[in-house]
Amino acid sequence: MDLLLLGVLFLVGLMADLVGRYTILPRVSVLLLAGLLIGPHVFGLISSQVADSWFPTLTQMALAMIGFLLGQKLTVGTLKERGGGVVWLSITKAVGAAAVVFIACLACGIDLPLALVLAGIAPATAPAATFDVVHETEARGPFTDTLLEVVALDDAWGLVLFALLLAFATSNGATLDSISSAAMEIGGSIMLGTALGLPMAFLTGRIVFGNRAGEPIMAESLGFVFIAAGASALLHLSPILTAISMGAVVTSVARHHKQPFDAIEGIEWPFLILFFVLAGASLHLEYLAGAGLAVGVYLIARAAGTIFGVWIGGTTAGLDANISRWMGFALLPQAGVALGLSLIATQQLPEYGQTILTVVLTSTVILELISPLITRAVLRHIEQAT
Repeated sequence: MDLLLLGVLFLVGLMADLVGRYTILPRVSVLLLAGLLIGPHVFGLISSQVADSWFPTLTQMALAMIGFLLGQKLTVGTLKERGGGVVWLSITKAVGAAAVVFIACLACGIDLPLALVLAGIAPATAPAATFDVVHETEARGPFTDTLLEVVALDDAWGLVLFALLLAFATSNGATLDSISSAAMEIGGSIMLGTALGLPMAFLTGRIVFGNRAGEPIMAESLGFVFIAAGASALLHLSPILTAISMGAVVTSVARHHKQPFDAIEGIEWPFLILFFVLAGASLHLEYLAGAGLAVGVYLIARAAGTIFGVWIGGTTAGLDANISRWMGFALLPQAGVALGLSLIATQQLPEYGQTILTVVLTSTVILELISPLITRAVLRHIEQAT
């Protein structure tokens, strides 16, 4: 039965590719819609048990693969050339999203603890969706490179902001502990990624089987990426930050650094098919009915804060006008990281747990269906303009 389901899911991915190629819908949105339709809440081809048991593991795997590929953009040379501007842009984007969501929630009468939590979740993005739209459109150039660099960095700032705002929301004297926990997660993820990246950089390109040079590279790449995902889960660290750090080390140190990234790019799509379809199947439609005002406030305020934050950062850093004007629109996707943060928040604030989950889950459904369209439109506009 599992093999039959896997076969169906891969054919769904093939159809999503075709639909994305010949319509305005990105394949990410098509896969999510397909997952929602064949999931337990519509046609029931995927049971709740399968979705709930497969999805967490596939999430870790997908985020680690995407993180590793994003790390390729964070070379020492790139950071020297554009590092200051990219770092500043990622900070202003995160702060802008959090600040506008917080102010809007308070203005609409939402309780202070809930406003703080939603503000803390707002900076989180969806690296997998953004990366896949870039890959699908084959976008290239400074705008795309900066977009991927910001996506690779802003979740780190988001974790810091979330820890600070959650500490204020709980107001139980644990502020220092929450900040320390966030610092340990970020620092531990970077240390683990570095520890794995150094031996990977040394090994890359050194094992060659005659004309089958690509085979050991693929085994090595998958081995290290999945170890990064598994070790992160075991140590309660961030799989995407670990993988980003590992990729950054490999691309900065390895002599044949392109080979492992090419290997992951060549095999990532089947994993992403499973990830996005099961993400759609895992969505609980019963949460949508109780969404209410908070969802609309969150969506509009997060979009406005993200766009405004990017504009401020790009303008003050003297970046290209296209970056300041359009990149905020390309950074709207939000998914797995936000859901993870919402689960943490519900444990700390159980009295607001249902509302937090309702807002984040409903927003995720809407953003993952609509924002890839916006990202693709922005990338095509920039491509035509240049």
